[in-house]
Amino acid sequence: MISSRTRIEILSGCLLLVGVGLMLYKVFVLGFPLIPGAYRDVWTIEGKISFKPAQGPVEVELLLPEGLAGWEIVDEHFASSGFGFDIRDADDKRWAVWSRSELREAATLYYKIQAYRLSEQGLADRSARPASEPMLEQDQMVAVDRLIEVLSAKSSGPERFTALLIQALGPNSTDPDAQFLLSTWEEEPYRVILAVLGRAGVPAYPIRGIRLEDGRRRQTLSALLEIYNGSEWVVFDPLTAKAGLPEDFFVWQRRGQEVLSVVGGRDSRLEFALVSNSLPARTVAVMEDQAEQFALLDFSIYSLPVEQQGVFKGLLLIPVAALVVVIMRLLVGVRTSGTFMPILIALAFMQTTLWLGLAIFLGLVSAGLVIRSWLSHMNLLLVSRISAVVIVVIFLMAALAIASYRMGLDQVLSVTYFPTIILAWTIERMSILWEEEGAHEVLVQGGGSLLVAVFAYAAMSSALIGHLTFNFPELTLSLLGVILLLGKYTGYRLTELYRFRDMGDPR
Repeated sequence: MISSRTRIEILSGCLLLVGVGLMLYKVFVLGFPLIPGAYRDVWTIEGKISFKPAQGPVEVELLLPEGLAGWEIVDEHFASSGFGFDIRDADDKRWAVWSRSELREAATLYYKIQAYRLSEQGLADRSARPASEPMLEQDQMVAVDRLIEVLSAKSSGPERFTALLIQALGPNSTDPDAQFLLSTWEEEPYRVILAVLGRAGVPAYPIRGIRLEDGRRRQTLSALLEIYNGSEWVVFDPLTAKAGLPEDFFVWQRRGQEVLSVVGGRDSRLEFALVSNSLPARTVAVMEDQAEQFALLDFSIYSLPVEQQGVFKGLLLIPVAALVVVIMRLLVGVRTSGTFMPILIALAFMQTTLWLGLAIFLGLVSAGLVIRSWLSHMNLLLVSRISAVVIVVIFLMAALAIASYRMGLDQVLSVTYFPTIILAWTIERMSILWEEEGAHEVLVQGGGSLLVAVFAYAAMSSALIGHLTFNFPELTLSLLGVILLLGKYTGYRLTELYRFRDMGDPR
């Protein structure tokens, strides 16, 4: 009869072979890069159009990107189940058109592209057109004229005028005319800037695009402004008044047309999910073309919607943190407060950065222990005590976030990434441990948890490990095999070897 140890060894060996074998197949057959940084950063951008039915036939038009400002679009895909689909060319623009004679329930359409930045060039110059006169009410026109008069006296040209205008219409503005215009304007705030520029005779147009942020979901189109200063077009950020096209901005359209039009539908919405990966453009295109041919062997998350890809990009790092916890507890002998506590703390560190996360965690837990000590004298039941600690932790997190915002410490606002329930349970377990075992044991297990969390954070934040887990998720099977093998380890831990070091002394 095969022993349990032998069964575990056979199972672990199979998992290791399957995981490594699939990885090698993707490297040598599909052309996946084994080392990050050797290829271009390719962005996968998935647009999701959702709307509800209305009366009559349905026609949805989506303006497609052109690949401006040095961006190259290497592949695009459309999902239009149950809809007729066509690509229409009009005025040197491409439109994706979905149509249907009747719609009875809410629908979702998808458009996905893969693009990379070939060069850092800006937008190509174009001929300037006269500024269009905005449609304004009488009171709005009076306020616009007064605002133009004040800003013109302070500016030396169209560029300086635009920068001052953006600042005047910002959230911290105290100008009464600017506040009046913002309060009476029903469209997006940047439209106010365009209206004032048009009234001032400065040619200006919006640029619609996407602010690139890896793993971001439910992203919507953002707007930049370009103005003509008499000799060239200059781009401005309507939020910061900073001149120049941002590096993390993917230009979708430039002339100011509406990007999405839905006829026969209501409550339409266009959202984007973003994922960045270090892959050559050729590999991405080949991967999409061969998805069906290699479906049985290509164990990849690229077949998932981009929104889910961003989620799994973080989730696939958790097995790495679990392996670190197993090694530190079974081989090194570090004692922690629970098994999963270090993993959750490491996940929080991924959002807050290491040193700031350590400071926030120690501060919250210390304050919570003091309050928990006071609650223990009230002889509350366990459920009430835990609930009270949860509320206190939330209050402490909110107070810390508000205080940091008042002091201008925006990084501390990431305190919300710490799991509230885990912090509450940490405080509860530490306080019980303090009462039963003393302060020394609290320091040992608390310090051990933080030490393991730091090592797990170091592993999870590694560019190489992040690249391998995302491009080769089958390696998770190999990690499982290693963890199963370590689960049968019964030898001495490193801390025990140090503890019994005197037994090996020949004296």
